[in-house]
Amino acid sequence: MIEIIFIIIFLLLPVFYVLFLIDVIKGLKNLNYPNFGKNEKHSLSIVIPFRNEEENILNVLKSIEAQNYPEDLYEVIFVNDHSEDKSVEILKSFITKHNIKIISATETGNKRAFKKKAILQGIELASGELIVLTDADCLHSPEWLNSLVNHFDKDTAFVSGPVEFISDGSFFSELQQLEFYGLIIVGAGLIGVNKPVICNSANLAFRKNVFFEVGGYNDQFHLSSGDDELLMQKIHRQTKYKIKFAPEINAIVKTKPNKTLKEFFNQRKRWASKSLFYKNAALKIKLMFLVLFYIALPLQLFLGIYLSPYFLISFLVSLTVKFLFEYFTLNIGKKIFASLKFKYFLLAELFHLPYIIISSLSGLIGNFEWKGRELKR
Repeated sequence: MIEIIFIIIFLLLPVFYVLFLIDVIKGLKNLNYPNFGKNEKHSLSIVIPFRNEEENILNVLKSIEAQNYPEDLYEVIFVNDHSEDKSVEILKSFITKHNIKIISATETGNKRAFKKKAILQGIELASGELIVLTDADCLHSPEWLNSLVNHFDKDTAFVSGPVEFISDGSFFSELQQLEFYGLIIVGAGLIGVNKPVICNSANLAFRKNVFFEVGGYNDQFHLSSGDDELLMQKIHRQTKYKIKFAPEINAIVKTKPNKTLKEFFNQRKRWASKSLFYKNAALKIKLMFLVLFYIALPLQLFLGIYLSPYFLISFLVSLTVKFLFEYFTLNIGKKIFASLKFKYFLLAELFHLPYIIISSLSGLIGNFEWKGRELKR
């Protein structure tokens, strides 16, 4: 009897997962591509927090300076988050435009939320109607700002954009790129069905007045992460404004993948740690079932080998469902990422299992390294 109950549970979990991915697929089909240049121009403040980015800081500077957006309508605020290298000196030496400035983040006693505090200082000094966030290790197309701004109308307060890992051709970077495509595509699809959950601070924009209207990061300074999706969810929850995703190729921001497996898991632990602090109880339950679906896969394999072959059948059913529906979802997501390739899809699927389980459970502990700092959740 217990065996039958477990098999039923194991077979219900992939049903839940399929329904989740169907939602994502519907959302991807709902994404809007506005006519280029149709909407009015807005005054913008690009806030770029940075820490120890001497290898990348010039690239992002050139990328931002090359934006095809009226120079008198945007400013750039680089916020130095206590860098210990030559990032500031390099940046100061190469800035040539009057609309770009550098400020330094102030030191506080709280050993969490360093990045949020740096961003907040930039926002408080910003003069733009819209705040645009990106990271110091990113590259942008010349039409990046135009692409984000085109999605703003009077009813829109927050726009999330796609982020892409730049593969160096190595197996590890190819796996990361494909996995990261999946995260961004899921986030885009959920925004498309008006259930915003995931976004990335390397590429987003929001109304400055709405940021302060919902209290900004005031309820998040006890967390080291969450400056992106927790803000997006709060705007969605507390206001009637729309949340949108910019799927155009020119909206894509590119960044480097992690160099080592340790860096990769530290990044994913940091991302996973904020999910515990989502305010939407139904969303937390959904995420719990998603994690259970992944945990159930190796558990079914184990039970199938040592207890009953029926668990092997449920394992194969669950694994097949995962492979097919994730492939289908990624394939639809190619309208965002034309360069998405499936060369390592099967290997990435196998890597996906331990990665999701380890990063999700590690996120509960919440200790991780970031930019040379030992942080707690």
